[in-house]
Parts: sequence; C-alpha cells; structure tokens
Amino acid sequence: MRVLIVTAGSWGDVAPYTGLGVRLRAAGHDVVLATHERFRPGVAVHGLGFRPLPVDPRAELASAGGQGLARAISAPVAIARLMRMAKAFMPRLAAGVHDAVRQGADVLVSSTVTDPMCAALGEGLRLPNLSAYLQPIQPTAAFTPLVVGARSFGSYGNRLSAQALWAATDRMFAPAVRDLRRELGLPRGGFAGPLGLPRGRGVLHGFSPQVVPRPGDWPEGHRVCGYWWPETPPGWQPEPRLLDFLSAGPPPVFAGFGSFVAADAERLSTLVAEAMRRAKVRGVLQAGWSGLHAESDDLITVGEVPHTWLFPRTAAVVHHAGAGTTAAGIRAGVPAVPVPVQLDQHFWAARLHGLGVSPRPLRYQRLTARRLSDAITSAVRDPALRGRARRLAASIAEEDGAQEVLDAVERLG
Repeated sequence: MRVLIVTAGSWGDVAPYTGLGVRLRAAGHDVVLATHERFRPGVAVHGLGFRPLPVDPRAELASAGGQGLARAISAPVAIARLMRMAKAFMPRLAAGVHDAVRQGADVLVSSTVTDPMCAALGEGLRLPNLSAYLQPIQPTAAFTPLVVGARSFGSYGNRLSAQALWAATDRMFAPAVRDLRRELGLPRGGFAGPLGLPRGRGVLHGFSPQVVPRPGDWPEGHRVCGYWWPETPPGWQPEPRLLDFLSAGPPPVFAGFGSFVAADAERLSTLVAEAMRRAKVRGVLQAGWSGLHAESDDLITVGEVPHTWLFPRTAAVVHHAGAGTTAAGIRAGVPAVPVPVQLDQHFWAARLHGLGVSPRPLRYQRLTARRLSDAITSAVRDPALRGRARRLAASIAEEDGAQEVLDAVERLG
C-alpha cells in the first residue's frame, strides 16, 4: 500500500517516524513522509519519499512567541502563548497537510499535531487514518496532562485538568479543521471528541509501557506499543576529532538541548561548561538549534551525531527531556540529567526521575552552574542510578514497537 506518514514539529517529532517508515517499507509498502522542508535531507537519506509541509519550526521557536513560550513559568501561561503562536501558523499547516494528502495515498498515519487534520481528510477523501502518537494525551486518573508538570492533582483532578487542556487545544485546532471540512464538503459538526477526533477512535503510542504504563482507564483502542526507534543515516561515520576525544579519557557527559532555541546561547554554553568543570567530568556539548559552543581540553562541541551511537559511550546525558532524546537516553542505559524547558518535557523529565534513572529534574528557567554540577555529579557517581538505567535498557531492548503499527497498516489492506 501507499502509506503517507504526516507529522509536524521538531526533529524529535519526525525522527521516530523515519524508523517506522523504514520498517513499513521493508514489509513491501511504498512509504512517503510529509513534514517540514527543513527535514527533507533527514527523511530522504533513508530512501523514503518526501512531501513538504509549510512552517519552519526553528524559526517559530526563535521568534518572540517562541522565546515567550520558553520563558513561561506555569502551564496556563505556556498554553496561552502556544495558542497565540498556533493561531498564526495552524491554517498554513492545515493547507499544507491537505496538499500532501491530495497527492495520493492508500492510508494515512498521523502524529499528535496532524491527526485532527488527517481525520477530516480521511473522512472527506475516504482514506483510512491511523493515529500514531509520541505523547500520551488521553485523559487519565494516573497522571497529569503533559504540559501541566509533575505534580499529581489526584485521580479526579488529573482527569479534570486533562479535559480542560483538551478544551483549550480544541480552540487551537478548530478554525483550521473547520475550514478543511468546509472545503471537503463535510458537515460542520466534526468535533465530536477531543481535538476534533471521532469518539471511539483508537490510538497507537510510540513509547514503552515500561516508561509509561498503559492507564487502566484509557479506552480499549488506545494501545502502548513500544518505541519507534529512529534510523541511523546509512553510511554515517563519526568525525575523527570526536573519536579521538572519546578515546583520550573516561566516558564523557553529554549535554544538549535539541530543538530548544535559547535566547542567550553564549550564556547557556558558559553555564554548561562551568558545570562540567565543577563536576570534574569530561563533556560533549551538542550545538543543537541554539548553536551552543564551548571548548577546552575536557570539553568538545559537536554538531548532529546520532544519539544511538553516542549515548552508550557516555557516563550520563544532560538534556531538555524531549520525548525523542529521553527515549534515546533510556535505550542507551545511562543515567539522565533532565532540564525541561516547556510543554511535554516536564512530563518526560518526571518519568525519568520516577523510574529512578535520573536525579530530580532541574527546571531550565532556574538553572545555575552549581545546580547542574550537583546533578551531574549525582548521575555519574550514583551506582544505583546506573544500575537501574542498565536494567531498564535491557528490558526495553526486547520490545518491538513498530510491529504493532505494521500489523495495523496491513489489516487495512
């Protein structure tokens, strides 16, 4: 079948679908990935088809709105700022998704952000659409909604806060989806369920049940499959400079903030370098979208390096707790130092701490070199953290998260 995977966001919202796409292609399907133009090379290198979507996520995060989102110190403020940003780009994104789908497909596979649009397009064009999420957004008594943070409000409060978040998110998607439905000749009343999705809709989740156990109060069709691991680019080789650094001493500590765009990259680079020096560890700093940079005898800056290759060679990983980086650190079996900045990063940081594979998360807005140094020291020197990280990695290695998606696609044929 012709499978069109539609996703939007940062590279962490795209990379797992490259792994899923390669797996589907190996089973004989023709796979195309629709996402932002910025990520075309990262998709095409795996031999997958590509269709561009509008909006440059890095430019959005570097904008005044994106910087305001990064500075938000509470969930309500973050949600309000995200909705203001989305109001500007959501109609363009919806039109781009429509263009990508109109180019042809037998089945759609859609991410959290693109699912409301793909649901309308699937209905209007009579295409089956599989919801394939990287985050757990379904309300549950088991934990708070993603962007609210780590503190539980109790069973009733957790569900109530999730319903409130859904209502706010509906307003973000509603105008664009309503326009799509009108263009497709569909009745306006398409918002029967959360995010404008039909009630009773099943969702496949691309994370491990050992990291987020499936809540017992989720609908029957909501399944936790296991991770959809990104593919390493064919023929990739590390730079000799990095290999020399790794072989010159004990395993270093990795530090990177991925798609986060810092307002003052020089300050953050200096803070990380000072924390590494205080902790008396060697370090590998990843430039990321902020363009971080710091160098010394014990610290090297690198560009894009597959986490699958690098993380197992480190003593610990300092990161922003994005879903993809969190997963890569767990897979590597090394302790984490989570420094969440915004949105679902607080959820994943809390999960790492709850699983016993990281010290207590450090909120980015209150980050200091001393706090980061203390957390790095704990992560590197605590044998209990490392032992739990290794056991969790070994257990997750036995899972095959992509198989369930493949089975679901093939049932549609």
